[in-house]
Amino acid sequence: MEFLEWLSATTLAVELRRSAVLYMFVNAAHILAIGLLIGAILPLDLRLAGFFRKLPVEIVAPFLSRSAGSGLALALVTGFCLFSVRPAEYAGNPAFLAKLGLIALGLLNVFMLHIGEGWRTAIAIGIIRPIVRVSAALSAMIWVALVAGRWIGFL
Repeated sequence: MEFLEWLSATTLAVELRRSAVLYMFVNAAHILAIGLLIGAILPLDLRLAGFFRKLPVEIVAPFLSRSAGSGLALALVTGFCLFSVRPAEYAGNPAFLAKLGLIALGLLNVFMLHIGEGWRTAIAIGIIRPIVRVSAALSAMIWVALVAGRWIGFL
Protein backbone atom coordinates (compact mmCIF):
# COMPACT_ATOMS: atom_id res chain seq x y z
CA MET A 1 0.00 0.00 0.00
CA GLU A 2 2.90 2.35 0.68
CA PHE A 3 4.13 1.85 -2.87
CA LEU A 4 0.72 2.80 -4.26
CA GLU A 5 0.63 5.96 -2.14
CA TRP A 6 4.16 6.85 -3.21
CA LEU A 7 3.27 6.21 -6.86
CA SER A 8 0.21 8.45 -6.76
CA ALA A 9 2.36 11.26 -5.30
CA THR A 10 5.04 11.13 -8.01
CA THR A 11 5.47 14.08 -10.32
CA LEU A 12 4.21 12.03 -13.23
CA ALA A 13 0.97 11.09 -11.48
CA VAL A 14 0.38 14.61 -10.20
CA GLU A 15 0.95 16.12 -13.65
CA LEU A 16 -1.34 13.58 -15.29
CA ARG A 17 -4.10 14.43 -12.79
CA ARG A 18 -3.57 18.19 -13.28
CA SER A 19 -3.42 18.27 -17.06
CA ALA A 20 -6.35 16.94 -19.03
CA VAL A 21 -4.32 17.43 -22.21
CA LEU A 22 -1.35 15.40 -20.94
CA TYR A 23 -3.67 12.66 -19.70
CA MET A 24 -5.46 12.65 -23.07
CA PHE A 25 -2.17 12.24 -24.97
CA VAL A 26 -0.95 9.41 -22.71
CA ASN A 27 -4.35 7.72 -22.96
CA ALA A 28 -4.33 8.08 -26.76
CA ALA A 29 -0.80 6.68 -26.91
CA HIS A 30 -1.95 3.73 -24.78
CA ILE A 31 -4.84 3.01 -27.14
CA LEU A 32 -2.59 3.31 -30.19
CA ALA A 33 -0.04 0.99 -28.58
CA ILE A 34 -2.72 -1.61 -27.90
CA GLY A 35 -3.84 -1.20 -31.51
CA LEU A 36 -0.29 -1.87 -32.70
CA LEU A 37 0.01 -4.88 -30.40
CA ILE A 38 -3.30 -6.47 -31.43
CA GLY A 39 -2.93 -5.34 -35.05
CA ALA A 40 0.38 -7.19 -35.32
CA ILE A 41 -0.27 -10.19 -33.10
CA LEU A 42 -3.58 -11.27 -34.65
CA PRO A 43 -2.28 -11.60 -38.23
CA LEU A 44 0.82 -13.35 -36.88
CA ASP A 45 -1.25 -15.75 -34.78
CA LEU A 46 -3.62 -16.43 -37.65
CA ARG A 47 -0.70 -17.17 -39.99
CA LEU A 48 0.95 -19.45 -37.44
CA ALA A 49 -2.38 -21.19 -36.81
CA GLY A 50 -2.59 -22.11 -40.49
CA PHE A 51 -4.44 -19.28 -42.20
CA PHE A 52 -3.04 -17.16 -45.06
CA ARG A 53 -0.75 -19.97 -46.18
CA LYS A 54 0.47 -17.98 -49.20
CA LEU A 55 2.25 -15.53 -46.88
CA PRO A 56 5.75 -16.83 -46.14
CA VAL A 57 5.92 -17.16 -42.37
CA GLU A 58 9.69 -16.74 -42.36
CA ILE A 59 9.20 -13.22 -43.82
CA VAL A 60 6.11 -11.95 -41.96
CA ALA A 61 6.68 -13.54 -38.55
CA PRO A 62 9.84 -11.64 -37.54
CA PHE A 63 8.35 -8.30 -38.65
CA LEU A 64 4.97 -8.85 -36.97
CA SER A 65 6.61 -10.21 -33.83
CA ARG A 66 8.80 -7.10 -33.50
CA SER A 67 5.83 -4.83 -34.23
CA ALA A 68 3.78 -6.55 -31.54
CA GLY A 69 6.71 -6.26 -29.14
CA SER A 70 6.96 -2.52 -29.82
CA GLY A 71 3.24 -2.11 -29.24
CA LEU A 72 3.47 -4.10 -26.02
CA ALA A 73 6.40 -2.05 -24.73
CA LEU A 74 4.62 1.23 -25.42
CA ALA A 75 1.37 -0.11 -23.93
CA LEU A 76 3.17 -1.16 -20.75
CA VAL A 77 4.86 2.24 -20.35
CA THR A 78 1.72 4.27 -21.04
CA GLY A 79 -0.39 1.85 -18.99
CA PHE A 80 1.91 2.33 -16.02
CA CYS A 81 1.57 6.11 -16.42
CA LEU A 82 -2.23 5.82 -16.44
CA PHE A 83 -2.14 3.43 -13.48
CA SER A 84 -0.14 5.99 -11.49
CA VAL A 85 -3.07 8.43 -11.55
CA ARG A 86 -5.25 6.27 -9.26
CA PRO A 87 -3.20 3.21 -8.30
CA ALA A 88 -5.09 2.24 -5.15
CA GLU A 89 -8.41 2.31 -7.01
CA TYR A 90 -7.07 0.33 -9.97
CA ALA A 91 -5.30 -2.22 -7.76
CA GLY A 92 -8.67 -3.28 -6.38
CA ASN A 93 -10.53 -3.26 -9.70
CA PRO A 94 -11.43 -6.80 -10.89
CA ALA A 95 -11.21 -5.81 -14.57
CA PHE A 96 -7.75 -4.33 -14.04
CA LEU A 97 -6.61 -7.47 -12.23
CA ALA A 98 -8.02 -9.61 -15.04
CA LYS A 99 -6.15 -7.46 -17.56
CA LEU A 100 -2.88 -7.93 -15.64
CA GLY A 101 -3.48 -11.67 -15.48
CA LEU A 102 -4.11 -11.84 -19.22
CA ILE A 103 -0.96 -9.82 -19.93
CA ALA A 104 1.07 -12.17 -17.72
CA LEU A 105 -0.44 -15.21 -19.44
CA GLY A 106 0.21 -13.69 -22.87
CA LEU A 107 3.83 -12.90 -21.97
CA LEU A 108 4.36 -16.41 -20.62
CA ASN A 109 2.97 -17.85 -23.86
CA VAL A 110 5.25 -15.61 -25.95
CA PHE A 111 8.26 -16.52 -23.83
CA MET A 112 7.56 -20.25 -24.08
CA LEU A 113 7.05 -19.99 -27.84
CA HIS A 114 10.22 -17.99 -28.46
CA ILE A 115 12.50 -20.25 -26.42
CA GLY A 116 11.24 -23.32 -28.25
CA GLU A 117 12.65 -24.89 -31.37
CA GLY A 118 9.29 -24.53 -33.13
CA TRP A 119 9.60 -20.74 -33.38
CA ARG A 120 13.15 -20.91 -34.69
CA THR A 121 12.12 -23.49 -37.28
CA ALA A 122 9.14 -21.41 -38.38
CA ILE A 123 11.13 -18.24 -38.94
CA ALA A 124 14.14 -20.04 -40.43
CA ILE A 125 12.50 -22.36 -42.97
CA GLY A 126 8.76 -21.72 -42.69
CA ILE A 127 7.75 -25.07 -41.20
CA ILE A 128 5.15 -24.60 -38.48
CA ARG A 129 5.02 -27.36 -35.92
CA PRO A 130 1.75 -28.28 -34.18
CA ILE A 131 2.90 -26.82 -30.84
CA VAL A 132 3.39 -23.46 -32.58
CA ARG A 133 -0.14 -23.65 -34.00
CA VAL A 134 -1.54 -24.33 -30.51
CA SER A 135 0.49 -21.49 -29.02
CA ALA A 136 -0.74 -19.13 -31.76
CA ALA A 137 -4.39 -20.03 -31.14
CA LEU A 138 -3.92 -19.53 -27.40
CA SER A 139 -2.14 -16.23 -28.04
CA ALA A 140 -4.97 -14.91 -30.20
CA MET A 141 -7.51 -15.73 -27.50
CA ILE A 142 -5.43 -14.16 -24.73
CA TRP A 143 -4.61 -10.90 -26.49
CA VAL A 144 -8.15 -10.40 -27.82
CA ALA A 145 -9.44 -10.95 -24.28
CA LEU A 146 -7.56 -7.81 -23.26
CA VAL A 147 -10.84 -6.11 -24.07
CA ALA A 148 -11.33 -6.70 -20.35
CA GLY A 149 -9.27 -3.56 -19.92
CA ARG A 150 -12.16 -1.52 -21.29
CA TRP A 151 -14.27 -2.66 -18.32
CA ILE A 152 -11.95 -0.95 -15.85
CA GLY A 153 -13.94 2.27 -15.95
CA PHE A 154 -17.24 0.46 -15.42
CA LEU A 155 -16.44 -1.75 -12.42
